[in-house]
Amino acid sequence: MTTTSSSPSPTSTPVTTGPAILVLEDGRTFHGEAFGAAGETFGEAVFNTGMTGYQETLTDPSYHRQVVVMTSPHVGNTGINDDDPESRRIWVAGYVVRDPARVPSSWRSRRTLDDELREHGVVGISGVDTRALTRHLRERGAMRVGISTTETDPAALLARVRSSAEMTGSELASEVSTTEAYVVPAHGEKRLTVAALDLGIKGMTPHRMAERGIEVHVLPATATLDDVLAVRPDGLFYSNGPGDPAATTHQVELLQGALERELPYFGICFGNQLFGRALGFGTYKLRYGHRGINQPVLDRTTGKVEVTAHNHGFAVDAPLDGPTETPFGRAEVSHVCLNDDVVEGLELRSPRGELRAFSVQYHPEAAAGPHDAAYLFDRFVTLITKDA
Repeated sequence: MTTTSSSPSPTSTPVTTGPAILVLEDGRTFHGEAFGAAGETFGEAVFNTGMTGYQETLTDPSYHRQVVVMTSPHVGNTGINDDDPESRRIWVAGYVVRDPARVPSSWRSRRTLDDELREHGVVGISGVDTRALTRHLRERGAMRVGISTTETDPAALLARVRSSAEMTGSELASEVSTTEAYVVPAHGEKRLTVAALDLGIKGMTPHRMAERGIEVHVLPATATLDDVLAVRPDGLFYSNGPGDPAATTHQVELLQGALERELPYFGICFGNQLFGRALGFGTYKLRYGHRGINQPVLDRTTGKVEVTAHNHGFAVDAPLDGPTETPFGRAEVSHVCLNDDVVEGLELRSPRGELRAFSVQYHPEAAAGPHDAAYLFDRFVTLITKDA
């Protein structure tokens, strides 16, 4: 469980200064300067390779209970604005940067990154050799970590790191989901209605659907199949989100019920993993995951390679060499990461070969870019209207 200081007002609290330490669960220790809120925090250490889009990263609910290490050495140069957040708050458990910008330079900036972290009570550390830290995580794998601006003894902090919660086995979607259903209206004329299960949804996702004339009913992660059917949807969507897909069972059962009713389905990231489990595949934890905006993926249905945005530490265990018969139809891997052959997409077809449902492991909404995969929302519209 993440513990931080309270969230002080940046107008009344001086900038956090002084030493800070970062301790990984294998004992590797890094010393730096306090950045963000004062206090202590714990989570899973992961690294993000994006050179831009840090505001979208911070507010992505999929990073809940994770301490994010930025591989780009200079972070914060465009400050923080009020237009780019992907959700209502910062979700990262902690933040690690090498060289934070002293003064932001953007006409859109409203406050500094340091101010924003302190306002949300996020403990961070700067002045760290993030290249060495990233290489360590690549070699040893993602692991638990602690950051403290109050503890001076690495051994004492290490003991608390090792007693903190692990990501494997954690059900976290319910902790980041909306508690009340809401509607994102279609832009212009309404063409379709989609029920979107919020497992950690980013704001740009329903926006991308609304651009295509879809009225999006965003439902809590605890929604039932009856709740989904009550909005009379033309299609069902599952969002990204945090946690171990093997620990998430209710949403898998809901999806199986929807597939039995042949409701068109599209899933992103966590929605891909839960789709895989609904089809009977397993999931597993990646050694250090994919996080960044420069991951090459092959769309096997078109033969095209896309540069894509990723944020996932788990993956679907499905065969790459052919289709699998399931109770709902024929399932097959549709997308593969060209770096490591990790499954990056699934599709489900009827016995007649018609597409019934599909999902991708990456983020086609990608507010910070790239936008190579935005066509997937059009594919969802085509899937729905073909069945209408």
